[in-house]
Amino acid sequence: MAAGDASLPLVALQDGGVRHGPAPPPDLPKMAAAGLAPPLGGGSKMAGGAVEPGRVVEALELLLGRPEGPGPDGAPLRLEALRGNAAALEERLRGEPCWAALRGLRAAVLGRAPALAAGAEDEAEPGWAAACAVLALLLCLKERLAALSAAPTAPAAAPGAAPPPAADTLSAAQGRAVRRALRAAVGLGLVPYLPPGVGQRPGLPAPSPGVARGARLRAAIAALVELAQHPALGVPLLVQHLGLLLAGLCLLGHGPAVHCEGLSEAERAQSREALQHVLDRVYQPLAVRELLILQGGPKQSPPAGEETKPALARSPAWLRRLCGQLLSERLMRPNGLQAVVRGIMEGAGGGTDAEAAAVDWRKCDAVAKILASCPQQCLSLEDYYKHVCPQILDLLHIQDKLTARQFQRVATTTLLTMVKEHPQLAEKHLLQPLLTPLLRCSDAAEIAEEDLSAGTVLVTEAELSSCVEDVFKVYVVGNDSSSLLLRSLQSVLGVVFSLYSFAKQNVSYLRSPCQEVLLWFLEKSERETSLWVLEGCVGLTSSVHRLHPQCCFRVGSEGGAAIAVKEPISDEDEALYQKVSLEQCHVESLVELLSHCQQSGLAGDFFIHCLKALTHVAVEDEAAASCGAVAGRSLLELEQHSAGQKRKLLVLQLVATLCESVSDTVFTNIAQVEEFVAVTLQRACVSLAQGHGTAVEAQTLSMAMGLVAAMLSGAVQLKSSDFAVLKRLLPLLEEVSCTHPDPVIQELAADLRIAICTHGAFSTETVDTAAESMLGKKLGPSRTEAGTAPCQSPGAGGALPRHGHGCSHPSASRESEEQTVHGKPSAAGPAAAPSAESLTPAQLHELLLSAYDPQVPVRAAALRSLSSLITQRNPEALQIQEKILQVFLESVQHEDSFVYLSAIQGAALLSSEYPEQILPVLLARYGRPVQGTEDTTAAVTRMKLGEVLMRITRALGDMVIKHREPLIHAFLRGARDPDSTLRASSLSNLGELCQRLGFQLGSVIHEVSSCLTAIAKTDPEAEVRRAAVHVVVLLLQGLSKKATEVLQDVLRDLYRLLKHVVAAEPDGAAVLHAQLALEELDTAVRSVLFPPQVLEKKIVVLP
Repeated sequence: MAAGDASLPLVALQDGGVRHGPAPPPDLPKMAAAGLAPPLGGGSKMAGGAVEPGRVVEALELLLGRPEGPGPDGAPLRLEALRGNAAALEERLRGEPCWAALRGLRAAVLGRAPALAAGAEDEAEPGWAAACAVLALLLCLKERLAALSAAPTAPAAAPGAAPPPAADTLSAAQGRAVRRALRAAVGLGLVPYLPPGVGQRPGLPAPSPGVARGARLRAAIAALVELAQHPALGVPLLVQHLGLLLAGLCLLGHGPAVHCEGLSEAERAQSREALQHVLDRVYQPLAVRELLILQGGPKQSPPAGEETKPALARSPAWLRRLCGQLLSERLMRPNGLQAVVRGIMEGAGGGTDAEAAAVDWRKCDAVAKILASCPQQCLSLEDYYKHVCPQILDLLHIQDKLTARQFQRVATTTLLTMVKEHPQLAEKHLLQPLLTPLLRCSDAAEIAEEDLSAGTVLVTEAELSSCVEDVFKVYVVGNDSSSLLLRSLQSVLGVVFSLYSFAKQNVSYLRSPCQEVLLWFLEKSERETSLWVLEGCVGLTSSVHRLHPQCCFRVGSEGGAAIAVKEPISDEDEALYQKVSLEQCHVESLVELLSHCQQSGLAGDFFIHCLKALTHVAVEDEAAASCGAVAGRSLLELEQHSAGQKRKLLVLQLVATLCESVSDTVFTNIAQVEEFVAVTLQRACVSLAQGHGTAVEAQTLSMAMGLVAAMLSGAVQLKSSDFAVLKRLLPLLEEVSCTHPDPVIQELAADLRIAICTHGAFSTETVDTAAESMLGKKLGPSRTEAGTAPCQSPGAGGALPRHGHGCSHPSASRESEEQTVHGKPSAAGPAAAPSAESLTPAQLHELLLSAYDPQVPVRAAALRSLSSLITQRNPEALQIQEKILQVFLESVQHEDSFVYLSAIQGAALLSSEYPEQILPVLLARYGRPVQGTEDTTAAVTRMKLGEVLMRITRALGDMVIKHREPLIHAFLRGARDPDSTLRASSLSNLGELCQRLGFQLGSVIHEVSSCLTAIAKTDPEAEVRRAAVHVVVLLLQGLSKKATEVLQDVLRDLYRLLKHVVAAEPDGAAVLHAQLALEELDTAVRSVLFPPQVLEKKIVVLP
């Protein structure tokens, strides 16, 4: 029999919900003209009165028999039972008066369908006779339902009551009977007369030989097509039997002549029109699915061992071509691509089927290849791309999460396939529309005059968010690094970077996708291209198109961003401040982006690239100085000079930010270290050639050569290939040895050349001394074994160049810093620095003298060695801890960051070990400046001491409660200092201290609250007011949900302060801090007022 009704989703005709009379299409009556006459005007009333639909349903049940099986449809039908049921029905129609009206209606219907009337009387073919009888009764039911739907609707029983059901509505039992009758009509009147491979499923009965199949098939199809016009009968018919109905229509309209004997060409044309009408009316994904099934399965068998569905029968060639043509027509309809995808992919409605289909990447790739291929019916390839490409982009915007997974995978794969096969058309119709919102606001775009008015929104928040998400899905998730994709993305990369920088400064969900897009491009592009793009992002070159100078980003209401035209700024100082702030923001964002590229080596390469640019800056300065004054130059020359000066400032700013922010592992291999040393030596040679070398340049040169000496002395295990890289330094070292005025540096450069040429086999005492200064320890005879402790890998070797360019990181842990200087005791061996137990007083005295050495590396290494002795509790060092503290405090005042950060570390270590003795001294120094120093120098020194105090606070942990009051009072006094920078620093330290104290603040919170309120309202400096509000943020973040308990006495004052800042503060950063604090306060209050509901099960054991 026909397939059951549980395999397909429930669908409906597109116009099936209309209840105003079954107006048939103008072409269907043509098809039925020969067999079915038009309905009579009084077809709803026959002899004996009107026929109720229930009477017709009862006749159907009598003909088919009551269902007796376990399912809702009963046991399969038997021909003997059908013959007996038909005789019983005829007897009832003739004998009972109440059935006379149905008898008359059936006679009228059969009179309009001679083929069905002849078949119903054919006793030689009981199956066909039963099908004709069932179809006749279903046509009678359709006549009655149409008449009832045309009758006026009865009014509601009472005002406000639900309207009564439509007159042609069937009950649930009647609906089951109708579905059973439709199944019998299709199974007995349609399926046996289809040839093999046309709509046949495995397990269906074979066609009956020797009968007029074409005439019978035409009669059954005509009746079923007429039944499909009424919603109550068409919905179950098309839901369960659409495939078989389409198979019959295809055979009658397009099949071979041998299967359509007796049909005229006009009748075949009517069948073709009926086929198109049915396909246009039904739910399109269902039509696509049935056409695919009708097209049949492939020739090849499925792979062995895989669980597959029942195989589809092999369809004839004419049917496969026809189904392909019909599928192409479905695809070319409006929204046809989505219908095709829904029809092909399993579970078009979502759910577990959609999730499984998204995982089945092979099916997604197969669908993508189908969509990327142009059908033969299309006029040209470009017309096909014009029609399909917008629909492909629409697939990326599906909202349902489960369905979106498979749709987005298909869309991404289709797009990438089109890019590979037809790159020019794909770029025109796919990539450019995809990137249009970003291209519209780049500096390469021409914005119309009417759009340049201030405040005009060029790209809305929804449009920009959708564009960024689509770029992420196509480029990052698709992960195809073809040249066309990289080139198209590079055209908008500057705008994406500007958006990333904007999102980094604000709260926006666009930060993560922008960052992923940028990192993907930097990873997939060639290294030279990546460096150019990084330069272009900060404005050093024009390799990328940045945001249009008259456009700016605005915070969106949904957490995104919009692009609008800037408001004009009349104040030149304010405009300059905003420009400088924006450039600084871009530089910081670039450094943040590079922090994710250290493993690939891009961060180290870009740092070296910037150092080379710094060398060019020095050469250009010398050339500019030799050209004379600027006064006599033309306007064009002045503009070029201004652009050059701007670029130099950007280079200096970028190098300074990189030195402060990059980590110790910025260099990942020996080649990068060699590049760094080469750039440093080249810059030193340029300075020597210009004749104005400075002390800083001399120290940098010493650091660079000390780094090479350390590598040659065993800090890194060097291979023969590494020496080949180091040999690139030989010309520069020779130039330094010949031109540098310092004989010590000349000798070191010459000895380094010898050591590199001999692959380290010959090393002089000068090289060993430089290596000891760099590593901070003595080198023994087996230095190649002992020297491996500080750097075990090329990645760790990058720690050595850190001292060469003045970078230091106070946030690094104490243990890692000690290992960097001294090495692990277990790996150092006998040649390492003397241990805590073997240190003699003479060696300690020499170490103290080295702490005052004029050479920065020697002094910094001595300070770190003293810190290590304190950590190891060396007895000799503990006896003179006052002297060591004095050394640290004096070194804190040094201007070089390498020295004063080492001193800060040592003072913090000493104080954390002995807080009772050392902390009062530090607090006294912090409270009053050193005698004989300028105000600015004294403020800087006190800020450094504040950093020491904060490190002590972190080291003490919970024990800081013992020193709570002196620390808080010291910072409160610092908040009243005349120097604004010191006031801000003191407030920052106060905020971190309060955050760490948490519940242990006690009554001192009143003093803190009063101080913060006064500063936030009255201080003239914006950065100080900003720091005061930031203290409140840190305080609320540290207390979290317990803020209402600890701050209950001052909570109202703090709330009023924050509201005042939001309403009256002109500084935007302070307002942002206040808003963050209000959010923290809101979260804490909500957690108290609305505690989370916890569902718990309690099991009580009764005695």
